[in-house]
Amino acid sequence: MDLVEAFQRQAVACEQLGSELYADLLRQVVDDYERGGVSTRVLAGHEEDSGPSALALRLLGSVHRLVLAREAPELAAFYPSTGGEWDPVLGWEAFEQVLQSRGPELAILLTQPPQTNEVGRSTALYGGLLRLAETVDLPIRLLEIGASGGLNLRADHFHYALADGTSFGRPGSPVVFADAWSGRPLRPAPGLRIAERIGSDINPVNPLTSEGALTLTSYVWPDMTARLARLRGALEVAREVPADVRREDAVSFLRNVELSEGHVTVIWHSVMWQYLSAADKATADGLLEDLGARATASSPLARLCLEPMRRDADAPHEFLVALQVWPTGERRILGRAEPHGVPAVWF
Repeated sequence: MDLVEAFQRQAVACEQLGSELYADLLRQVVDDYERGGVSTRVLAGHEEDSGPSALALRLLGSVHRLVLAREAPELAAFYPSTGGEWDPVLGWEAFEQVLQSRGPELAILLTQPPQTNEVGRSTALYGGLLRLAETVDLPIRLLEIGASGGLNLRADHFHYALADGTSFGRPGSPVVFADAWSGRPLRPAPGLRIAERIGSDINPVNPLTSEGALTLTSYVWPDMTARLARLRGALEVAREVPADVRREDAVSFLRNVELSEGHVTVIWHSVMWQYLSAADKATADGLLEDLGARATASSPLARLCLEPMRRDADAPHEFLVALQVWPTGERRILGRAEPHGVPAVWF
């Protein structure tokens, strides 16, 4: 897939997910690129970047970072994340001006992988833990690969409200999911306890610092105010609930995982599998199978994930929630979710 096609597809995805601002910008970036405008200089050297590397979102997130840091006031006037209102004509002119004036800086920022610590995906994580608790009644060691800032490691400290008035999670949490999920009813698990919260990431973000908070916020689309509110609430939770996120790639992290007697070890990942090479995916799968072979009833292992998958070979890709539990090795598709997690539908 070439750069233009990747940006066009991302524009459609942004529109479908509710971001007219980013859909507008990406289409105008494509027009500018095709006529040899300023975007060709900013994106030089990235022409062969793969689709899963999310070049379009890296560009938009890099510009959003400058806006949030008050370094692009001409564009801040059009971004709702900084109190502005989007205008497709004047907003593009301001965006183009940022590309012109901050090109070298943006070129550096573009080398960084996207750091979307999407808090909405906790609906899949927490719901999956509730399903796991139906059959495994042990304290949880929650381990996440591709954890970014580790915000989703605090999923039990968020509040999940349902359309029928029932709710789950922590009352009074600054992170509230209205209509979090539907479908198969989930049972509350009052005994659910997370004993450890450990993550890994090749470039972890510290959400307790202003720099880390800026990085995480920059990758939230500026006109998606509900996502921004959830992220800001999760940053509050992170200050209260410790988690250990280590600078380590997925394969290295999994090599060092051991099971723990009297605990269920849960390996969790969400919308990060696409960033691994085919070789690393195969190695990671093998390490999990090897670890599962050592699992027992008193030290079980679970793999819980939200990733784009197919239900069968001929089915379209969906964002599916899958749970595999050892020592039996049984794997189930629990439900599906939106790319940003909310809402989830349980099968």
